[in-house]
Amino acid sequence: MSAPTPQFRLGHQLGRLGRHSLVYGLGGLVSRIVAVLLLPVYTHFLTPADYGKIETIVALTTLLGIVLRAGISSAFFRFYFDADDDASRRTVLRTSFWFTMGGGTLGLLLLLALADPISDVLFGTDSAANLVRAAGVALWATVNYEQLTSLFRVEERSLAFVGASLANVFLTIGVTLLLVVELDKGAVGVIVGNFSGTLLVYLALLGFRREQLGLELNRDLLRAMNRFGIPLVPTALFLWVTNFSDRFFLVKLSDVAQAGLYSVGVRVASAMVLLLTAFRMAWPAFAYSIREDEHAKRTYAFVLTYMTVVSSWVALVLTLLAPWLVRLLAAPRFAEASRVVGPLAFASVAFGAYIVIAIGVGRIRRTQFNWVVTGVSAAVNVVLNLTLIPPYGMMGAAVATVAAYVTMALGMAWWSQRVYPVPYQWRRVATAALAAVALAAGGKALDVGLAGAFVLCALYPLALAVLGFTSREERRRLGRLVAR
Repeated sequence: MSAPTPQFRLGHQLGRLGRHSLVYGLGGLVSRIVAVLLLPVYTHFLTPADYGKIETIVALTTLLGIVLRAGISSAFFRFYFDADDDASRRTVLRTSFWFTMGGGTLGLLLLLALADPISDVLFGTDSAANLVRAAGVALWATVNYEQLTSLFRVEERSLAFVGASLANVFLTIGVTLLLVVELDKGAVGVIVGNFSGTLLVYLALLGFRREQLGLELNRDLLRAMNRFGIPLVPTALFLWVTNFSDRFFLVKLSDVAQAGLYSVGVRVASAMVLLLTAFRMAWPAFAYSIREDEHAKRTYAFVLTYMTVVSSWVALVLTLLAPWLVRLLAAPRFAEASRVVGPLAFASVAFGAYIVIAIGVGRIRRTQFNWVVTGVSAAVNVVLNLTLIPPYGMMGAAVATVAAYVTMALGMAWWSQRVYPVPYQWRRVATAALAAVALAAGGKALDVGLAGAFVLCALYPLALAVLGFTSREERRRLGRLVAR
């Protein structure tokens, strides 16, 4: 293990992560705001059943994307930072690019060829076959776009990444509004609109990156990347089960309308997705770029603590304001969706902890056991969905999601600490999370109004201070910041 060097500054490293996360977050903020603003359009022009079909199709294409990528996107980050020169890094890029292109094309052909039977299996009718075909094009565009934009992330060119994302968003808005509002294309219009921006920006990026791309696929490198990435495929599949299977269970064990209501709740809770997406964009490149293990471990410990504070506070806000947010953003027939916003938001807090902790396993390339952790969590999710959805509908699905993510975070903490021990600040992490849960539960139990909800949200930092969360050094820094 390397000895620490005086040049390492924790505050500087956390600031670097924060800056890149902020830039990614600003880009994601625009897309989330747009998604939220489009929600009234969707809920006006689409029925809950239409919305349920869209979410089910999105879940299917996400599943196929996981299988077709075969973990190459995760391997790309690890091997890019292991490369010693520009030529080696270019080989990593090209090998990843062509492998992803082949997988995406295979997925497109399968969905085009099997559209009718897939529609029949999912919805009991072949009337949604065109929705499946549109999803095939969306799958091809998405997997290739995400692989190519990963290059901006390893280069830490967050502004360029956000520029591409914003172009994607605004193109998507225009095409979607045209198809759904003007041409009344319904659910198919939503899917086609969503992949149009991705496809156009991807084609533009191909031209931009043409000098770095070439017909090169290094078989030895690909085998090494697959040894790293393929064990992550079952991990990602089990994550998919936890993330998306509740829609399928709601369709089959309840009804499509319940899936649609649940999906609106997911969208309203998407502020958590924004936070986690911004962090996940910056985190792998940042975490792997720290060469010294002592420096990395110290940084990872503080990142988990502060990530828990921020995500718990956002979850508290979403939980208490959920009824008003749903009332503001969706048609009245979707009002019941507010019930699931809180549980889903706090489930994301546990998922954020999992993201931070799992990086240690990737750092030392011990990914072979990850699937056990996510597999146990997926099993918890499936069992609870089967048990709770018939009597409780979408609330049963929300509870199952919370239980699965908490199981996942605890399981990864156990495994990661065995192979790459990090001095995480567990007392502070638990304090940050439980204080937010207590305030949220109290607000819901007392049925506080809008003013009371704002007061409870503002009390969160005070609650942390009373519970002894902050250290003496943190209090000094906060004092200097306030004085400034």
